[in-house]
Amino acid sequence: MTTSLQELLAGWITGQRWFAGKGRAIDDLSIEHRTDIVTGDPGLLHLILSIRQGERCTRYQVLIGLRSNLPDRLKHALIGPWERDGDECAAYDAAHDAELTRILLEAMESFRREEELAFHRVPDVEIDTSLRSLVLTAEQSNTSLVYGDRYILKLFRQITPGVNPELEVVGALAAAGSTHVARPYGWIDTELDGETTTLAIMQEFLANANEGWAMALTSVRDLYASAPEVSAEEAGGDFAAEASRLGIATAEVHRELGTAFPTGVIETPEVKRMAERLRRRLDEAVAEVPQLAAHASVAHAAYDRLADLGRTVAVQRVHGDYHLGQVMRTPSDWVVLDFEGEPGQPLSERRGLDSPLRDVAGMLRSFDYAARHLLAGHPEGAALQERADEWSTRNRAAFLAGYSEGGGRITADDAVLLRALELSKAVYEVVYEARNRPSWLPIPLAAFRSQR
Repeated sequence: MTTSLQELLAGWITGQRWFAGKGRAIDDLSIEHRTDIVTGDPGLLHLILSIRQGERCTRYQVLIGLRSNLPDRLKHALIGPWERDGDECAAYDAAHDAELTRILLEAMESFRREEELAFHRVPDVEIDTSLRSLVLTAEQSNTSLVYGDRYILKLFRQITPGVNPELEVVGALAAAGSTHVARPYGWIDTELDGETTTLAIMQEFLANANEGWAMALTSVRDLYASAPEVSAEEAGGDFAAEASRLGIATAEVHRELGTAFPTGVIETPEVKRMAERLRRRLDEAVAEVPQLAAHASVAHAAYDRLADLGRTVAVQRVHGDYHLGQVMRTPSDWVVLDFEGEPGQPLSERRGLDSPLRDVAGMLRSFDYAARHLLAGHPEGAALQERADEWSTRNRAAFLAGYSEGGGRITADDAVLLRALELSKAVYEVVYEARNRPSWLPIPLAAFRSQR
């Protein structure tokens, strides 16, 4: 009996890092859209799958390669044997096949259309179609292909109808001359539910850049390895100067976003409702993670101050998922990546207006994580706690000073909102760590012991 492509995919997709429905049975998998980009051997199919798990229905994007003889270099990407037009072939994840992924470059360069798929190139650029691709393995929710040392193509695996915020934001900032985004080169889209829907974005690959998270961890390790009397400022890998530059860049990006997109304000009654929403999430988190109960009063006090703020809050487009893993240090400046927001959130929410302090709070929490996550399971963790506090405090302060220097506003009233947003982020982290990494739970809990 011939196995259908749907059956093969149902067995394969649950093992993929980017599949969001792990741990739940697939009730139904259907192919909603199929485009034959390349016929013959090898062949290339583009699929949009609709997967139902209970009441939840999610769309995913898959590139399928088809070969009568699968070479050894592609066997790790095998999905399974499939009969096509009466002939048996191997179906596999074509993102790993450089011979086929080069066709995506050619299609963007020539503005090609393939049935439901539309390939686009930024008008003032040329795309080198001779480059071979390599899949990056670090990502969780998407798949990125690096072409030589020039381009990175991000395939959005989980598909939501509408224009992806990253394409919208990066395109607008690049057109305005921002130095803090990677240059866009092209994109792929289709029509879903009557909306133009982004499937992939290709940008400049920052080959000579370093990730902010990796740089921060190097600094933390240098401090932990130094003699006890050596301060964070004196340690060889002091990060404070970079934290300050990152704060300046963050403020500049916020200013650029405020110019390129509409802005608004949250009126005082809505600020009170925001505080109530944060309070409800805190109560839900305490019910799920009892260890948080002893610290809940700290967050409640912060939310009370927010509710009593008595002023409007300026809102605009923001990054939405800002942390040290989303920034890269090039030889000249900091560059911000991944403006798509939280992939699991509705597109309308990811494109909505929010306080820029939401991003600031996310970065402050990231500094805490960089300082403390190495202590989990560390034999000298208790002894190093003070050094972790010192590193985090120094770099948080440097980042905030840079943010103010770059034009970011943090008045006394803003500090009230920032504190509430930071503790709200820590509440989210407490639940996440309790569910996924219990040994890391002390990291977000430390945010409630701090008197910042």
